[in-house]
Amino acid sequence: MTPASAGVDPAQPAARLARRVCAGLVSSEALVAEALARARAAAPLNAFVTLDEAGALAAARRVDAEVRRRGRDARRNRRRCAPLAGVPIVVKDNIHVAGLPSTAGTPALRAFVPGADAAVVARLRAAGAIVIGKTQMHELALGISGWNPASGPGPEIGVRNPYDRRRSAGGSSSGTGAALGARVAALGLGTDTGGSVRIPGAFCGVAALRPTLGRYPAEGIAPISRSRDTPGPMALTVGDLALADRVITGSPLPRPAALGALRLGLAQPLVADLDEDTRLAFDAALAHLRAAGVTLVEVALPQLPALSDAIGFAVALYEARAGMVAYLVQHCPTLTLECLVDAIASPDVKSLYRDLIVPARLPAAAHDVIDARALYEAAMQRHRPALRRLYAETFSRRRLDALVFPTVPQVAMPADALASSAATFARVIRNTDPGSNAALPGLQIPIALGARTGLPVGLALDGPAGSDRRLLAIGLALEPLFAGALPAPRQPAAT
Repeated sequence: MTPASAGVDPAQPAARLARRVCAGLVSSEALVAEALARARAAAPLNAFVTLDEAGALAAARRVDAEVRRRGRDARRNRRRCAPLAGVPIVVKDNIHVAGLPSTAGTPALRAFVPGADAAVVARLRAAGAIVIGKTQMHELALGISGWNPASGPGPEIGVRNPYDRRRSAGGSSSGTGAALGARVAALGLGTDTGGSVRIPGAFCGVAALRPTLGRYPAEGIAPISRSRDTPGPMALTVGDLALADRVITGSPLPRPAALGALRLGLAQPLVADLDEDTRLAFDAALAHLRAAGVTLVEVALPQLPALSDAIGFAVALYEARAGMVAYLVQHCPTLTLECLVDAIASPDVKSLYRDLIVPARLPAAAHDVIDARALYEAAMQRHRPALRRLYAETFSRRRLDALVFPTVPQVAMPADALASSAATFARVIRNTDPGSNAALPGLQIPIALGARTGLPVGLALDGPAGSDRRLLAIGLALEPLFAGALPAPRQPAAT
């Protein structure tokens, strides 16, 4: 990280940065230049696929010129200030940004340059945000480690954790998590199918929101599963998540919830079998919640894991083929699915496409696969409705505002090929996948650095469908309880 000059720090809260830009107290050009310098300094993390230095600086100069044109009356500028005026942001590389390559982390799409922004990017840019670059990801968003042989320019494979370069940044929104964790910027975009903004958020010490499915527009995003995919904001504060949600949806900003009125459920399958650092940090977090007046309610939910398991792969992998074919026809008509699959660099992703997605097969037992259609239909017609009923009845019967649990049962694993193993994948998504399968909103909040490893630990909240603003209000209330728990990582990251 380069030292910020004259108080220029692009990792300050985005709303504060926008107000300062509009008041003429700091230039957008200085903020963007500092963010780009930090991105270059963080090159060993492999967080970025593309940096748009010329485009971002030109956009920043336009913002500054508009500020000068209006004059420097602070009160008038605040009234007319766009909510993200001049604020640098980063965007995951499966989300379209006009004029920049959109590779989805895979070699076959390196030359694809969309002509229009994804709808979610367009709304952020209309609010004044400046995209400084596209961030690396687990290839085609089909993984949780960010171990992608197509990544660069660092000397090691895959996106690296800003708190320890030997560790994974999580995935699939790996680069956005690493860039924000390294304090390159305050705000970014990822996508989430089964935990892909919340897992890298937990591993990299970043807040993240998976919105209720359908709350955010999904146009202009390379897909996995239409029934599970959603874009989601990632940020250094819950306040910036709430601001991004307001910009994207037009809904009012929430106020912090009253802690003494909160009832949060502890679902036993989601709080069991934690590693030492996660257990210690989560227990300490629960103590903070109790001391603040939050009521914690234990709920058994023994059927939750089996119901979720019957949905996850059956839906995502069955829908992936048709989704990608339609995407290629619309955006890259000269590229066939077969050519895309042939060029996949990551062994785990290539085997998923070759053995399961393309032939529409799913594992049924050891060394056996079966036709995926029957499992998909059972998931959509029986298991998913049953899972949604289980959540709805639990929230209602126990009068819960949300469930609370560790975002991931462990801290970040070593960044190597084993990080993409099936066993690691299953463990890392264990807590984030059930709510995703039920299309619920989920919030990740950083709470501590592990006592043994010094790696970030995250706390997650899953709320009822459509309760996004309430979930953010809870996050706004909880965040001060953990203020200062995660200092910025040392730079350069440990080797």
